Amino acid sequence: MSRVLEALAARAPTDLVLRDARHALSAADLRARIDDLADLLSDLPPGPLASRLDNGIDWVLLDLALRRCGRAHLPLPPFFSEAQAAHALQSAVALALPAGDGRPARPGCGFALRELPPATRAVPAGTAIVTYTSGSTGAPKGVCLDARLPEAVAASLAQAMAPLHVRRHLCLLPLGVLLEAVGGVYAPLLAGGEIALPSLAELGHGGSSGIDLARLLATLHHFRPQSLIAVPQLLQALVLAAESGARLPDSLRMVAVGGARVPLSLLGRAEAVGLPVFEGYGLSECASVVCLNRPGARRPCSVGRVLPHTALSLSADGEIRIDGPRFLGCAGDPPPAPGPWATGDLGRIDHDGFVHVEGRRKAMYITAWGRNVSPEWVESELTQHPRIAQALAWGEGRAQAAALLVPRDPAIAPAELERAVAEVNAGLPDYARIGAVLRADEPFSAANGLLTGNGRPRRAAILARYGAALAACPDSRIVRTPEPQSA
Repeated sequence: MSRVLEALAARAPTDLVLRDARHALSAADLRARIDDLADLLSDLPPGPLASRLDNGIDWVLLDLALRRCGRAHLPLPPFFSEAQAAHALQSAVALALPAGDGRPARPGCGFALRELPPATRAVPAGTAIVTYTSGSTGAPKGVCLDARLPEAVAASLAQAMAPLHVRRHLCLLPLGVLLEAVGGVYAPLLAGGEIALPSLAELGHGGSSGIDLARLLATLHHFRPQSLIAVPQLLQALVLAAESGARLPDSLRMVAVGGARVPLSLLGRAEAVGLPVFEGYGLSECASVVCLNRPGARRPCSVGRVLPHTALSLSADGEIRIDGPRFLGCAGDPPPAPGPWATGDLGRIDHDGFVHVEGRRKAMYITAWGRNVSPEWVESELTQHPRIAQALAWGEGRAQAAALLVPRDPAIAPAELERAVAEVNAGLPDYARIGAVLRADEPFSAANGLLTGNGRPRRAAILARYGAALAACPDSRIVRTPEPQSA
């Protein structure tokens, strides 16, 4: 039986388990609704069931009911385009959608099920979760996981954070992102906690700037969570809000951050405004989290030590390899080769066992002076400047790198943006400094295909659009806005 369902079965009937802005479910209520829905789902043809649901009780209900009846769940992230969703749905036999538009809801829940044409992309036997991730290309890949690995990761997370006695987690990221499903649903359920599930709109997702901070802060104060999971952009937004005088909830004991490198300066600023940040590292192929800083074992600018459910090593040239359990394969593809799995990330392990991730192998560029530079490092320094919201550094064969920038204020004058770059350069070694700046014509986002769901720039897509203009930039700080290329 599922470890998560066993933990739920052991809860006192009146324990509050799930709540949103309008409803709350006790352990007894949730168990009954899971059993009823599992019976209904058993009538569907065999194969994964996809969902396109907002954050909320219904998402968790469906996921746990699928776990109960041994079916695979394929949750679609809300930022997927219609083309990406259609690609992913080739692995599914049915789709759960919000009720309405003439579709009746399932009894006891607020969504409807629509059967799909026969699946054309097979998943490996034993698949319990298919997590489609946009990665660095337009066509998402379906990473297939069995039921045991996500629950093993969740158990490691619950054990790591036990000293903090977290009783209420708020799901801040979309539940279609594996990190939130594992760390924000399964881990709290294993730990006997309560999960707050406001909708994405209530969390402020989807505004023109990416997040409505006023709405987000109001929701945080309403639910008063003790733990959150954030990507670096969300952490920076909370820090900037606090530095501008906004009040953060004093209930927080843990803000877990992952998805991209977190600069030391941002960690220091977060600590200064009272945010207890724990940086981690993970991959979809390993059911999300692999390493995590934890109470009593934190090292700034590391991603923490390896969690007990897995094992990690480095190749001779510094590539991170996972020696422990991992994915079954990708939907429609042959199974991965046995043995350690090469992640494509470069890193090191210090003498105390803390892991330091130093960039993607394929993103690394070599300057005209023969220096290897991780663009993630340069980009994280650029986006720490209060005038720079997003950045992509590109320096292959150049004396100094060029940077594509999205300013926080679209009306900023070129001279001010030049000054911001000069201030960042002052803190970088000469070989990593920016010599030319190009101003993007719009922010990077998942909607325009320039950002992944966890906030990483999609380098291939960005360079397809702006690569020629970046290559034409001379090694001088000239700020221009290009005519975008066709992707």
